[in-house]
Amino acid sequence: MRVLIGGGSGFVGQELTRLLRSKGHEITVISRQPGPGKITWGELESSGLPPCEGAVNLAGENLMNPLRWWNESYKKDLFSSRIDTTKALAQAIAASHSPPRSWVLVSGVACYKPSLTAQYTEDSEWTPFDLLSKLVKEWEASALLPEDVAKTTRQVIIRPGAVLGRDGGAMKQMLLPFWLGLGGTLGSGSQPFPWIHVSDLAGIIAQALEPSTDSAPASPQVFNGVAPALNTNYEFTKELGRILGRPTVLPVPGFVMNALMGSERAVVLTQGQKVVPKKTLEAGFQYKYPDLTSALNEIVKT
Repeated sequence: MRVLIGGGSGFVGQELTRLLRSKGHEITVISRQPGPGKITWGELESSGLPPCEGAVNLAGENLMNPLRWWNESYKKDLFSSRIDTTKALAQAIAASHSPPRSWVLVSGVACYKPSLTAQYTEDSEWTPFDLLSKLVKEWEASALLPEDVAKTTRQVIIRPGAVLGRDGGAMKQMLLPFWLGLGGTLGSGSQPFPWIHVSDLAGIIAQALEPSTDSAPASPQVFNGVAPALNTNYEFTKELGRILGRPTVLPVPGFVMNALMGSERAVVLTQGQKVVPKKTLEAGFQYKYPDLTSALNEIVKT
């Protein structure tokens, strides 16, 4: 199978590329920089969709970029980097004489309202309530294909939680302070912490790309890209400290997080949602790292 990956040079994109190549698939990455096995976003818009059986979009400015201050320019980049690339791919698919069999967008769980009690599945209804949920709404809407194309191209949306892996995401910034014994809970610590190991997220995407014997449904299929374990930030903090053999006694109050990151961004860490991968499990996906202990052991000890 030939697979086109927008944002394929990023943290999740590299893991997905490794997995798909190990299965014998041929990968073309859409990137800002040209190179072997790559096309640029400009080339996609000018020359159209290259031949492919599957397309994925992972492109987007890093929400947790520690080098960027939370301001209007950054917020604009968060929206445009996700929505413009998704729209460009969806339009190229719609205009193609031979559209792919599968079109996968990876968005996020920020659509679900933070709560200590509510539990969300892919069937849960939601409406935008803050900046990041508004982003998810517009992002997912920009991926929709025209009705005639959707009859043959399966549309899939995967909503991951915090993606855990040694080479990127939140763990890359967390490991050093935890190693130094400076780790601690964020905010109250009681907030749910939906997470997934990067290998499992790549696996869910790969499964979504596989050709289906069923006819393509008109509306996108949604899968929550989270581990089946329901954990809190406190449980995550204590387990990471235990595996590292380091104390975790320095909590970071919510107001400090808000000051450092901006309250609209800090909410991702200081609040959370109980997200259940109901449809992901029903689709038969087998997790390699279904619980924190196995996931953190793999990350820390490799």
